[in-house]
Amino acid sequence: MPPITANSYPSNLFSTPDLASDRRNPPDVFLQPLHTSSVARELIDTARALVHPRGKGIYATDEDPQTIAAVLGGPIDEARLKEWTEEEQRDRRRKWREAAYKAISSEYISGVILYPETLIEFQLAELLTSKGIIPGVRANADLRPIPRSEAELAVEGLDGLLKKLQAARIAGARFSKWRCPIACTSVVRGLPTQAGLETQADTLAQYAAISQQAGLVPIVEPDVAFTEDADLPRSADVHERVISAIYERCRVHGVLLEGSLIKPSFPQPGLKHPSRDKVTAEDVGLAIATVIARSVPISVPGVVFLSGGLPSEVATSYLAALNALVNSSKPDSPFRRLPVLSFSFGRALQGDAAKHWVRGDEEKMKETLEKWSRACWLAAQGKTA
Repeated sequence: MPPITANSYPSNLFSTPDLASDRRNPPDVFLQPLHTSSVARELIDTARALVHPRGKGIYATDEDPQTIAAVLGGPIDEARLKEWTEEEQRDRRRKWREAAYKAISSEYISGVILYPETLIEFQLAELLTSKGIIPGVRANADLRPIPRSEAELAVEGLDGLLKKLQAARIAGARFSKWRCPIACTSVVRGLPTQAGLETQADTLAQYAAISQQAGLVPIVEPDVAFTEDADLPRSADVHERVISAIYERCRVHGVLLEGSLIKPSFPQPGLKHPSRDKVTAEDVGLAIATVIARSVPISVPGVVFLSGGLPSEVATSYLAALNALVNSSKPDSPFRRLPVLSFSFGRALQGDAAKHWVRGDEEKMKETLEKWSRACWLAAQGKTA
């Protein structure tokens, strides 16, 4: 029987545990009674494999059908798109996912986040696993306004989440991801509110605990908006406060931090702030490093940043500047003690590739995915292409 690794299909979490094996291969951390040795070992191994060796990152392909229809829209298909049946559109989504998954390389990509349809109905986890890439699943559901603060949005989906994640694990997933949007404005305009921060932090911590109960590594995603008038110090402050709050709630909910990852946005000035065009990638990199050093516990194996709709060049420049700062920091700097800093990009990886695929140029699609996968891999090491 081949050895079980982080790239293997998940074991049967619901079978009788092999206690003898647990004793022979215990995790290298002290465990509270909440976590069995075998499950903790698998969570920790998977979380580490998603960010090692340094440079590898995650390809996010968890758009819902409406969003992926927009991603795959284009001058060739736009006129016909409304005429397609749901089955035709579904088949198009499947073909795009298959083409993209076949094109990516395990040299640069450690894991892929799948939309539940892609995982459960299209059954594409095995395609990734066969390439040494770890499949994951999007866990969050829809958004709703937070009561008495309707400019802020809470995320639904905790009800029934355990069964959904158990089904995802059976389908081959090894990790999951939950996104919470965080409003961010200037201090004067007052967003996020304390109620908004606490709501998002507790939701992410509850999700993380449920994900680990289902045997999946949780990736908590606090996505701080950059569409408004916050400057860089304000954005950094909001990032630090929300990440700190998430880990405080994770402690309360008994989350095994060594078997988890975080996927934050990049602190940056808002689109409506006049400093937006003056702030450099190095400024952003210093803000990011400071936020992570102050808010992410050292037990978390890695940080995988989201691109958030940023152009590919901008997202990779921020990541490269951050890692270059880490590389050049003095031995006594807190930045030398940061976890692995990598990527979990969607549009920044596939935006141009999808346009080529829509036009029927699959070779150019493959070249473009390879180009940006390698650029992200280099950026996660502090290098540029």
